[in-house]
Amino acid sequence: MLAISDAEASAWARLQAGDLAGAELVSREILRHEPEAARVWFVLGAARQLRGDLGEAAGCYHQALRVRPDLIEAWSNLGLVRQGQGATDEAVHHFRQALRLNPEFADAHNNLGIALHGQGATAEAVHHLRQAIHLRPGFADAHHNLGNALRSQGRPAEALECYDRALDLAPDRAEMHLSRALLRIRTGDFERGWPEYEWRWRCPAFPPPRYAQPAWDGAPLAGRTILLFADHGLGDTLQFIRYAPLVQRRGGRVVVACQHPLARLLASCPGVERVVPEGEPLPRFDVYAPLMSLPRLFGTTVASVPAEVPYLRSDPRAVANWRRVLEPDGKINVGVVWQGNPRYGKDRERSFRLAQLEPLARVPGVRFISLQNGAATEQIGAVADRFAVLDLGNQLGDFLDIASAMRSLDLVVTPDTALAHLAGALGIPAWVALAFDPDFRWLDGRDDSPWYPAHRLFRQRRPGEWDEVFARMAAALAGCHRNDATVATIIPL
Repeated sequence: MLAISDAEASAWARLQAGDLAGAELVSREILRHEPEAARVWFVLGAARQLRGDLGEAAGCYHQALRVRPDLIEAWSNLGLVRQGQGATDEAVHHFRQALRLNPEFADAHNNLGIALHGQGATAEAVHHLRQAIHLRPGFADAHHNLGNALRSQGRPAEALECYDRALDLAPDRAEMHLSRALLRIRTGDFERGWPEYEWRWRCPAFPPPRYAQPAWDGAPLAGRTILLFADHGLGDTLQFIRYAPLVQRRGGRVVVACQHPLARLLASCPGVERVVPEGEPLPRFDVYAPLMSLPRLFGTTVASVPAEVPYLRSDPRAVANWRRVLEPDGKINVGVVWQGNPRYGKDRERSFRLAQLEPLARVPGVRFISLQNGAATEQIGAVADRFAVLDLGNQLGDFLDIASAMRSLDLVVTPDTALAHLAGALGIPAWVALAFDPDFRWLDGRDDSPWYPAHRLFRQRRPGEWDEVFARMAAALAGCHRNDATVATIIPL
C-alpha cells in the first residue's frame, strides 16, 4: 500500500463518509500538483462511479493503473464500471486480474461471481461466491449472490438457505428480502412470500407510491373509491387486474390507473368502473392499492388463486373481421411470439429466435401468424425461405387490437411475455416456453399454471437449450386437431 499524505487521507476520509463532492474537490486539487498519485486517481474514480459517471470513473481507474498496475482495488472497481456499461467480458477480465494480484481478495471473488452468473457460467460463479464467503464468512452480499446463482441452477432449498443467512447478517437489506420473497412465491410459499414482497418498496428500482390518501388494508370499502394502480410491467398488470372484481365485492368503486396500451382492454374487466391511462389526471379516490399487492391483501394461496377466465374481453366486431381474414380452411392457426422487451434484464434468457420455432411450423396443417410487434420483427424475412409466417404485427395497435386478433386463433406459442398473460386473461390456449430459471409467477415443477387454466408450460430442461423444448412442442402439436365448432380450442387426439 502506498503511503498516504494528509491531503490524500482527507480525500479518502471524505469518500468513506459519503461526501462525494468533497472527495472530488480534494482529489482534483491534489492531482493538479501530483498527477502521478495513483490512490488519489482511485478515490476520484470511486467518487465519480458512485455519482453515476461511469465514463469518467473508468478514465480515473485507468490513470491509477497506469501509475500502479498492481492496485487491485482499481482493477476490481474498473470491472464494476465496465459491467455497468454492459461490457461483461472486460469486467470478467478485470476481476480476474485483481485475483491474480491477490487470490484472497473477497470483493473480487464476489464481483467475478456476479459477472459470471450474468454470462451463464453459473458453476464457476458458485465457486467464486463460495470462495468469497470462505474468505469473509460475514459477507452478506456474497451469501445473497450465491443464493441467486443456486436458484439459477434449480436448487431452491439451498438458495433459500443463502438468503436466510444473508438476512441474518443484514436484516434490513431490502433487495435480499425481495429475492427471498420471489423465491418463496415461486416455490408455492405464498403465505410468507406475498407479505415479504412488500419490501420491494424499499428498493431503488421501486419508488413507493406518493399519494396523500392512505393505502388500503383490505377492510370492507363501504362504497369508497379505490385506486388500483399498475406498479410493474404490462404482463404484471394483465395478470393481477383479475382482482378488480374481488375488490368491488368488498364494496369498492374501482378506478384503475394503467399503461396506455392497456387502457381500452382493461375497461372490459368486471368490477372496473373507470380506467385512467398513466399521466392523465386522476379522479377523487379514498384509498389506493398497487395491483401486485392484491394477492397479499386477499391472502392468496396456490389453492385459492382467482382463476376464472376470461376476465378480459376482446372487441366482437374486430374478432369477426379477423376470423374472416384468417379463415382456417381446417388449419390450426398458431399465433407466435418470440421476443420480449429487450430492455428487461433477463430477456436474453427468456426470449428465443423465430427460426427455432421451425419444428412447429413444419407440423402438417399448421399456419403461423406473427403477433410480434416492434423488437425482432425483422426475423420474419430471415426465415421466409424455410417456412411461412403471416405477419399481423404492423396491423395491431394497443392490447385490445391484439386481443381481438388473438381471439381468432387456435393457439398461441410465446415466451414469458405480456402476450402470454394476455392469452391467459382471455382464456385462449397458450403454450409458454420457459427458461430454466423462470420468473417467480410460473412456480416450480409444473406444466400448468394455477393463474391461467388454458396455459401449458414447456420448461427448459437445461439452461439455454431451446431446441429440445420446441421438439416437445412440435410433437404435442402433431397430436392435436382443430375443433371446427369452436375457434381457439385445441383438442388433443
